[in-house]
Amino acid sequence: MRDKPQRTPVWQAIAGALRTDLAEGRYAPGDKLPTEAALAERFGVNRHTVRHGIAALVDEGLIRTRRGAGAFVAATPTDYPIGRRVRFHANLIAAGRRPEKRVLHLDDRAASAGEAQALQIAAGDRVCAYFGLSLADGQPIAVFESLFPLERLAGIGVALQETSRVTEALNAVGIADYTRASTRLTAVRASATQALHLQLSEGDPLLRSSGVNVDLNGQPVEYGRTWFAGDRVTLTLENEAPPGSD
Repeated sequence: MRDKPQRTPVWQAIAGALRTDLAEGRYAPGDKLPTEAALAERFGVNRHTVRHGIAALVDEGLIRTRRGAGAFVAATPTDYPIGRRVRFHANLIAAGRRPEKRVLHLDDRAASAGEAQALQIAAGDRVCAYFGLSLADGQPIAVFESLFPLERLAGIGVALQETSRVTEALNAVGIADYTRASTRLTAVRASATQALHLQLSEGDPLLRSSGVNVDLNGQPVEYGRTWFAGDRVTLTLENEAPPGSD
Protein backbone atom coordinates (compact mmCIF):
# COMPACT_ATOMS: atom_id res chain seq x y z
CA MET A 1 0.00 0.00 0.00
CA ARG A 2 1.14 3.47 -0.79
CA ASP A 3 1.58 5.92 2.03
CA LYS A 4 -0.98 8.68 1.94
CA PRO A 5 0.60 12.11 1.34
CA GLN A 6 0.73 14.23 4.45
CA ARG A 7 -1.82 16.98 4.49
CA THR A 8 -0.87 20.51 5.52
CA PRO A 9 -2.65 21.44 8.77
CA VAL A 10 -5.45 23.88 8.02
CA TRP A 11 -4.09 26.52 10.38
CA GLN A 12 -0.76 26.44 8.51
CA ALA A 13 -2.61 26.87 5.21
CA ILE A 14 -4.43 29.88 6.65
CA ALA A 15 -1.15 31.36 7.89
CA GLY A 16 0.34 30.81 4.45
CA ALA A 17 -2.59 32.49 2.69
CA LEU A 18 -2.39 35.51 4.99
CA ARG A 19 1.38 35.63 4.55
CA THR A 20 0.81 35.80 0.79
CA ASP A 21 -1.74 38.61 1.28
CA LEU A 22 0.88 40.61 3.18
CA ALA A 23 3.62 39.93 0.63
CA GLU A 24 1.38 41.06 -2.22
CA GLY A 25 0.47 44.30 -0.42
CA ARG A 26 -3.19 43.49 0.15
CA TYR A 27 -2.76 44.89 3.64
CA ALA A 28 -0.40 47.75 4.45
CA PRO A 29 1.54 48.20 7.71
CA GLY A 30 -0.86 49.32 10.41
CA ASP A 31 -3.95 47.96 8.62
CA LYS A 32 -6.44 45.94 10.61
CA LEU A 33 -7.08 42.41 9.38
CA PRO A 34 -10.63 41.11 8.92
CA THR A 35 -12.24 39.76 12.08
CA GLU A 36 -11.81 36.15 13.12
CA ALA A 37 -15.42 35.56 12.11
CA ALA A 38 -14.81 37.00 8.62
CA LEU A 39 -11.64 34.94 8.17
CA ALA A 40 -13.40 31.81 9.42
CA GLU A 41 -16.06 32.35 6.76
CA ARG A 42 -13.42 32.98 4.09
CA PHE A 43 -11.54 29.75 4.82
CA GLY A 44 -14.54 27.65 5.83
CA VAL A 45 -13.20 26.81 9.28
CA ASN A 46 -13.94 27.64 12.90
CA ARG A 47 -12.55 30.68 14.68
CA HIS A 48 -10.19 28.58 16.80
CA THR A 49 -8.38 27.39 13.66
CA VAL A 50 -8.14 30.98 12.39
CA ARG A 51 -6.76 32.07 15.76
CA HIS A 52 -4.09 29.37 15.52
CA GLY A 53 -3.00 30.62 12.07
CA ILE A 54 -2.87 34.24 13.23
CA ALA A 55 -0.82 33.23 16.26
CA ALA A 56 1.83 31.79 13.93
CA LEU A 57 2.14 35.15 12.15
CA VAL A 58 2.32 36.94 15.49
CA ASP A 59 5.26 34.70 16.43
CA GLU A 60 6.92 35.69 13.14
CA GLY A 61 6.45 39.38 13.92
CA LEU A 62 4.23 39.96 10.88
CA ILE A 63 1.06 40.65 12.84
CA ARG A 64 0.31 42.24 16.20
CA THR A 65 -2.87 41.65 18.16
CA ARG A 66 -4.48 44.08 20.58
CA ARG A 67 -6.95 42.79 23.11
CA GLY A 68 -10.42 43.95 22.23
CA ALA A 69 -9.23 45.65 19.01
CA GLY A 70 -8.22 42.79 16.70
CA ALA A 71 -5.18 41.87 14.61
CA PHE A 72 -3.06 44.44 12.78
CA VAL A 73 -0.24 44.27 10.27
CA ALA A 74 2.97 45.07 12.12
CA ALA A 75 4.26 48.50 11.12
CA THR A 76 7.93 49.40 10.91
CA PRO A 77 8.74 51.59 13.93
CA THR A 78 9.08 55.29 13.15
CA ASP A 79 12.54 56.78 13.75
CA TYR A 80 12.15 59.80 16.03
CA PRO A 81 15.26 61.89 16.83
CA ILE A 82 15.59 63.47 20.28
CA GLY A 83 18.06 66.37 20.25
CA ARG A 84 18.31 70.11 20.78
CA ARG A 85 15.61 70.68 18.16
CA VAL A 86 12.68 68.33 18.64
CA ARG A 87 10.14 69.03 15.89
CA PHE A 88 7.36 66.47 15.47
CA HIS A 89 6.35 67.27 11.89
CA ALA A 90 9.93 67.64 10.62
CA ASN A 91 11.00 64.41 12.33
CA LEU A 92 8.24 62.36 10.73
CA ILE A 93 8.62 63.90 7.29
CA ALA A 94 12.35 63.11 7.44
CA ALA A 95 11.41 59.50 8.28
CA GLY A 96 9.14 59.33 5.24
CA ARG A 97 5.94 59.38 7.30
CA ARG A 98 2.85 61.59 7.14
CA PRO A 99 2.57 63.57 10.40
CA GLU A 100 -0.67 64.59 12.06
CA LYS A 101 -1.60 66.08 15.43
CA ARG A 102 -5.06 66.12 16.97
CA VAL A 103 -6.10 68.39 19.80
CA LEU A 104 -7.85 66.35 22.49
CA HIS A 105 -8.27 69.09 25.09
CA LEU A 106 -7.07 72.60 25.95
CA ASP A 107 -7.23 73.78 29.55
CA ASP A 108 -6.24 76.82 31.64
CA ARG A 109 -5.18 75.67 35.10
CA ALA A 110 -2.76 76.17 37.96
CA ALA A 111 0.72 74.65 37.71
CA SER A 112 1.74 71.97 40.20
CA ALA A 113 4.96 72.36 42.15
CA GLY A 114 6.90 70.10 39.75
CA GLU A 115 5.50 71.78 36.66
CA ALA A 116 6.25 75.21 38.06
CA GLN A 117 9.84 74.19 38.78
CA ALA A 118 10.29 72.98 35.21
CA LEU A 119 8.86 76.21 33.78
CA GLN A 120 10.62 78.45 36.34
CA ILE A 121 7.37 79.98 37.56
CA ALA A 122 5.63 79.99 40.95
CA ALA A 123 3.49 77.04 42.00
CA GLY A 124 -0.11 77.93 41.29
CA ASP A 125 0.69 80.24 38.38
CA ARG A 126 -1.59 79.72 35.41
CA VAL A 127 -0.54 77.48 32.54
CA CYS A 128 -2.16 76.47 29.28
CA ALA A 129 -2.35 72.67 29.17
CA TYR A 130 -2.53 71.15 25.69
CA PHE A 131 -3.48 67.47 25.47
CA GLY A 132 -3.10 65.85 22.08
CA LEU A 133 -2.58 62.78 19.94
CA SER A 134 0.33 62.34 17.51
CA LEU A 135 -0.10 60.13 14.43
CA ALA A 136 2.16 58.79 11.68
CA ASP A 137 0.47 57.76 8.44
CA GLY A 138 -2.84 57.82 10.30
CA GLN A 139 -1.67 55.46 13.06
CA PRO A 140 -1.51 56.85 16.62
CA ILE A 141 2.04 56.73 17.95
CA ALA A 142 1.91 58.96 21.04
CA VAL A 143 -0.25 60.97 23.40
CA PHE A 144 1.18 64.13 24.91
CA GLU A 145 0.62 66.97 27.34
CA SER A 146 2.36 70.32 26.80
CA LEU A 147 2.28 73.11 29.37
CA PHE A 148 2.89 76.78 28.54
CA PRO A 149 3.28 79.62 31.10
CA LEU A 150 0.40 82.03 30.44
CA GLU A 151 2.00 85.12 32.00
CA ARG A 152 5.02 84.68 29.72
CA LEU A 153 3.04 83.61 26.63
CA ALA A 154 -0.18 85.62 26.55
CA GLY A 155 -2.52 84.33 23.86
CA ILE A 156 -0.94 80.88 23.50
CA GLY A 157 -4.27 79.15 24.13
CA VAL A 158 -5.97 80.98 21.26
CA ALA A 159 -2.99 80.25 18.99
CA LEU A 160 -3.17 76.53 19.78
CA GLN A 161 -6.88 76.50 19.00
CA GLU A 162 -6.09 77.89 15.55
CA THR A 163 -3.24 75.46 14.86
CA SER A 164 -2.33 72.16 16.47
CA ARG A 165 1.36 72.77 15.71
CA VAL A 166 3.34 74.02 18.68
CA THR A 167 6.01 75.85 16.66
CA GLU A 168 3.40 77.89 14.77
CA ALA A 169 1.55 78.71 18.01
CA LEU A 170 4.77 79.85 19.68
CA ASN A 171 5.66 81.96 16.65
CA ALA A 172 2.23 83.61 16.91
CA VAL A 173 2.97 84.78 20.46
CA GLY A 174 6.46 86.09 19.67
CA ILE A 175 8.74 83.05 20.15
CA ALA A 176 10.85 83.02 16.99
CA ASP A 177 12.84 79.90 17.92
CA TYR A 178 13.31 77.46 20.76
CA THR A 179 15.52 74.51 21.65
CA ARG A 180 15.34 71.53 23.98
CA ALA A 181 17.08 72.19 27.29
CA SER A 182 16.58 68.75 28.81
CA THR A 183 15.00 65.36 28.08
CA ARG A 184 14.25 62.46 30.39
CA LEU A 185 13.13 59.02 29.17
CA THR A 186 11.26 56.54 31.35
CA ALA A 187 9.59 53.18 30.62
CA VAL A 188 5.98 53.08 31.89
CA ARG A 189 2.75 51.12 31.41
CA ALA A 190 -0.26 52.44 29.50
CA SER A 191 -3.19 53.69 31.54
CA ALA A 192 -6.72 52.88 30.43
CA THR A 193 -7.20 56.25 28.70
CA GLN A 194 -3.77 56.19 27.05
CA ALA A 195 -4.45 52.67 25.77
CA LEU A 196 -7.77 53.84 24.34
CA HIS A 197 -6.20 56.70 22.38
CA LEU A 198 -3.25 54.59 21.19
CA GLN A 199 -5.37 51.53 20.35
CA LEU A 200 -3.39 49.41 22.81
CA SER A 201 -4.25 47.30 25.83
CA GLU A 202 -4.05 48.74 29.31
CA GLY A 203 -0.65 47.93 30.76
CA ASP A 204 1.14 47.75 27.39
CA PRO A 205 4.66 49.26 27.42
CA LEU A 206 5.09 52.96 26.69
CA LEU A 207 8.16 55.18 26.62
CA ARG A 208 7.61 58.50 28.37
CA SER A 209 9.67 61.51 27.31
CA SER A 210 9.72 64.57 29.57
CA GLY A 211 11.41 67.72 28.33
CA VAL A 212 11.72 71.47 28.66
CA ASN A 213 11.99 73.81 25.68
CA VAL A 214 13.53 77.26 26.09
CA ASP A 215 13.58 80.42 24.00
CA LEU A 216 16.71 82.17 22.72
CA ASN A 217 17.18 83.79 26.14
CA GLY A 218 17.04 80.47 27.97
CA GLN A 219 13.55 81.08 29.40
CA PRO A 220 11.33 77.97 29.51
CA VAL A 221 8.40 78.24 27.10
CA GLU A 222 7.13 74.65 27.20
CA TYR A 223 7.21 71.69 29.54
CA GLY A 224 6.10 68.59 27.68
CA ARG A 225 5.42 64.96 28.46
CA THR A 226 4.92 62.47 25.66
CA TRP A 227 3.93 58.82 25.97
CA PHE A 228 5.12 56.88 22.89
CA ALA A 229 3.72 53.47 21.93
CA GLY A 230 6.73 51.27 22.61
CA ASP A 231 6.48 49.16 19.45
CA ARG A 232 5.80 52.02 17.02
CA VAL A 233 8.64 54.45 17.64
CA THR A 234 12.41 54.15 17.81
CA LEU A 235 13.83 57.13 19.71
CA THR A 236 17.32 58.17 18.65
CA LEU A 237 19.54 60.66 20.45
CA GLU A 238 21.16 63.33 18.30
CA ASN A 239 23.38 66.28 19.14
CA GLU A 240 21.58 68.57 16.71
CA ALA A 241 18.52 67.91 14.57
CA PRO A 242 17.85 70.10 11.53
CA PRO A 243 15.46 73.02 11.98
CA GLY A 244 11.86 72.46 10.99
CA SER A 245 8.29 73.28 11.84
CA ASP A 246 6.32 71.39 14.46
